[in-house]
Amino acid sequence: MLNKLKLEIGHFKSQSHNFKVLTLTNLIYSIVLPVIDIFVAAYVMRNSNDPTKVVVYQLTIYTGIPITFLINGWLLNRFPIKLLFSLGMVLSGVSMAIMMSLNTLDITGIAVAGIVMGMSFGFYWANRDFLALSTTDNNNRNYYYGLETFFYTIIAVLIPVAIGWFIELSARGGDAKLAYRIVTGIVFVITVLASVMCFKGKFINPVNKKFFYLKFDPFWNKLLVLASLKGLVQGFLVTAPAMLIMLLLGQEGALGTAQSIGAVFAAILMYIIGRKTSPSQRIYVFGTGLLLFAVAALINGILYNATGVVLFMLFLLLAKPLLDLAYFPIQFRVIDLLSKKEKRSEFAYILNHEAGLYLGRLTGAGTFLLLAYYFSNEVALRYAIMIVAVLQLSSFWVAKGIIRQGDEMEKSLHHQVIHHE
Repeated sequence: MLNKLKLEIGHFKSQSHNFKVLTLTNLIYSIVLPVIDIFVAAYVMRNSNDPTKVVVYQLTIYTGIPITFLINGWLLNRFPIKLLFSLGMVLSGVSMAIMMSLNTLDITGIAVAGIVMGMSFGFYWANRDFLALSTTDNNNRNYYYGLETFFYTIIAVLIPVAIGWFIELSARGGDAKLAYRIVTGIVFVITVLASVMCFKGKFINPVNKKFFYLKFDPFWNKLLVLASLKGLVQGFLVTAPAMLIMLLLGQEGALGTAQSIGAVFAAILMYIIGRKTSPSQRIYVFGTGLLLFAVAALINGILYNATGVVLFMLFLLLAKPLLDLAYFPIQFRVIDLLSKKEKRSEFAYILNHEAGLYLGRLTGAGTFLLLAYYFSNEVALRYAIMIVAVLQLSSFWVAKGIIRQGDEMEKSLHHQVIHHE
C-alpha cells in the first residue's frame, strides 16, 4: 500500500511545474467551494424561506459569469492571467460579505451579491479553464481531472459537516448570522492563500489578442449544444441540494452530513477512473454520470421526503464528478483541434462556450421559476429537476458524435501536417 502511494506521488511529481501549481491552487480554493455552492443558498433559505429567491440569486450569478468572461478577455491583453485568476477567487469572499451585510434579504440585495459572485466565477473559471487547457494535453487530462475531483470530493466530506454543524450549533445558541460571518472571514483568508500559491506558477497569457468571434466551424456548434444541455442542470446541481435539505431535512447540520455520505468512496473512485481510463473511454464515464443523475432526479421526484433527499445526494456525489471528469477533456480536445484549424486563440472558444452554458442555465432556471409561479415550490422542486435530467440524457449521443468527429478531424489535421512537410 505504501509503495502504491509512493508511486502515485512520484507520478504527480513527474508532471510539469505549472501542472503542480495549478492543481495545488485549485486544491486550496476548493476548500471554500462547498461554502459558496451550498451554504450561501442555505443562508438565503434560512433567512427568507423562499426557494424562488435562491433561484433569483442563482440567475444573477449566471448573468454575471458571461459578462465577466467578456471583460476578462479584454483585461488579458493588459494584465497577467494569474492576477485575474486570483481576483476571481478573492471576489467570492467579497460577494459573501455583501450578502451577510444585508439587513433584509430583498431581491435587490440578493441580485447585487449574485452579480458579484458571478463576476468571481467568471474571472475564476475563464482563467482556470485556459490554464487547465494550456497546462495539460489530451493524454493527461483524465488524470488531471481525476486528481482534482479526488481532492474536491474528499474536501466535500470534511467542509460541509464542519461548517454545517458549526452554523447549526450557533443557531441553537441564537446567533446563526454571526456563524455565517465567521465562515465568510475564513473564506477570505483561504482565497488569499490560494492566490499566493497561484503566483508561484509560470503561467503565460493567451498569445492571440482577438477573442471575440461570432462565426465558428460547424463542429463547434455541436459542442455548444452539449454545453447548453450541461447548463440546463447546473443551476439545480448548485441550489437544489440546499433547498431540498432545508425544506425536507431541516438544518445545516443535516445538510453537511448528507453532503458527506459516500464521499470518501466517490473520491477514491474518481481518482482511479481519472488515472486508469484512456481518452477513448470518456464517453462511457460521461454516460454513467448522466444515468446516475437521472436516477437521482427520479428518486427525489417520486419520494420527495427525507429519504429521497439523502438518496438524491448520494447519487449526486457520483454523478457530478463523473460528468465533469469526462466533459472537460471532451471540450478541451475540441478546442485544441479547432484552434489549430481556425488559427484562433483557445480563449476565443472558452469565451464562446460560456454562451452555450448560459443559454442552458437560463432555460433550466426559467423552468423552475415557471413551475413555482404557476403551480408551487413543491411542484418545481419535484418535477423541474426530473424534466431537465431526462432532457440531459440526450447529451450522451451528442458527446458520442463529437468524439467521433474529433477523431476524424485529428486524422485530417495530421495528414495535412505530413503533406505540408
